[in-house]
Parts: sequence; structure tokens; C-alpha cells
Amino acid sequence: MNISATARKSHGKARRAGDSSAVEAAGRAGFVARGVIYVLVGVLALRIAFGGDGGGEKQADRGGALAEIAQKPFGSVLLWVLGVALAGMALWRLSEAAFGAAGPDGRKATKRLASAGRAVFYAFVSYSVLMFAAGDRGSGSGSGDSQSKDVTAQVLDISGGRWLVGAAGAVIAGAGLWIAGRAALRKFHKHLRMGEMSPAERRAVDITGVFGGVSRGLVFAVAGGFAVAAAVKARSGEAKGMDDTLRSFATTPAGPWLLALIAVGLMAFGLFSWANARRRKI
Repeated sequence: MNISATARKSHGKARRAGDSSAVEAAGRAGFVARGVIYVLVGVLALRIAFGGDGGGEKQADRGGALAEIAQKPFGSVLLWVLGVALAGMALWRLSEAAFGAAGPDGRKATKRLASAGRAVFYAFVSYSVLMFAAGDRGSGSGSGDSQSKDVTAQVLDISGGRWLVGAAGAVIAGAGLWIAGRAALRKFHKHLRMGEMSPAERRAVDITGVFGGVSRGLVFAVAGGFAVAAAVKARSGEAKGMDDTLRSFATTPAGPWLLALIAVGLMAFGLFSWANARRRKI
């Protein structure tokens, strides 16, 4: 057997490992965990919209969602389960980066690079959740707004910091608009086994996918806009985490009703994540 044939055989074995049922189960568990977090963030944001956030003590972000879970019966166990499930999401994305994603263009370099970035992101999220479950209440539960301002202040203090903050903000805003646009165009159809769904399930997936995806994208876009403003004004206080970004919707002429609409949209994205857990092509 020549070297090229051996290499192909080795790659085939690695590919089968990447396509294993264990990796598939890990990815689906990750979607369930992501859905739980988005539903809880949406619920918290809805409370804020109508003044039920305990005088501003509740944070409508991942940290607030973790704190909410911790207060429930068996909350500690649930946090461990969430953390492990999110690690599964990171593992699945890593397998996509290494072996390619499902679909005819899944092995493109750009797709694999994007999967690698998502793997790093979910690995970080998983780590923060697991640290929180282990008792480090400052990990993953601190105010995202304070953390955003602190990081922005540190970057603004370095040479060229304003350009770095502005570029990061522009990337985040652009990513948000991209997320919203793809959701509006229902690009998620190609990632789901739509043919296996009943008409009612298809309608539900379309509603939650479009509404949820657009709402999520708008939150990212607005957060990125605040980062750009922080760079232009050289003021770290302009930067906002998810909680402050969501609260900013309530200061528009539409008042708390716009925040309520976005909150319901984030809950819809959580439901859409659960649909992905069942119907995603993995």
C-alpha cells in the first residue's frame, strides 16, 4: 500500500470518528443547552421591560440566566449538565473544523474556519458555566456590562486602541446584521431536515427561526454600534454588554414594548435552538 492510499485510509477513519454518533449526540445536547440560556435571557429581559427585575438587580445576559438556574431546585446539577452540553457543542464544532460540516460545501476552508471560531467560543462559554457550577460565582455570572466596559477601557489605553475597539465593534455589528439577514431569508433551511417535518412543525420552525434570528442579530448589531461609539468618543462607558444593550431598547420612542418584542424574540430563538437539536443535519 502506497503512502497516499495510507493517508486516504487514515483520513477516512478520522472522518468516520468525526461523524460518530457520540459527536452527533454532543452537538444536539449543545443546541438544547443554548436554547435554555436564550429562553432564560428572554424571560429576564421581559421582566425588565415591565419592571419585574427586582429593582435592576437581575441581569438579562448569560450570567443572569446562570444565577436564575442556580436558585432553582437541583440548580447546581442543572448547571453541570448545561456546562457539559455546551462542551459537547464545542466538540461538534471542532469536528466540523477538522473534517468538514454536513452539506456539499461543508469542507470549504471558510466553513471550517468558521466552525473553529465557534468551537473556541463554545469552549469558553462551557468553561464559564462549569466554573460557575463549581462555585466560582464570578465566572460567567458577573455583569457583562461591567466586563465590557473594563475590557474596552483597557484596550482604549493602548496605542491604537481606539482603532481596535472600533474595528471590533464594526465586526460585531456586521455579524449581527449578517445573522439577522440570513434569518430573514430563511437560510437555516439548508441546515435542517425540513423534509421530515410536518407542515405545522415547518411553520413553527420558520416563525421561531426568522423572528428569533432577526432579534438575536439586532442585539448583536446594536451592541457593536455601542462599541463603535466608545471608540469614536474614546469613552469606555459607551460600550455595553447584553444587559445594557437590551435595556437600551426600552429608551427608544417605542418604550418597553420594543424591549418586550426583542425579549420574546430571544425566547423564540431558544425554541429554534431546540428544533435544531432534533432536526439539524449533523
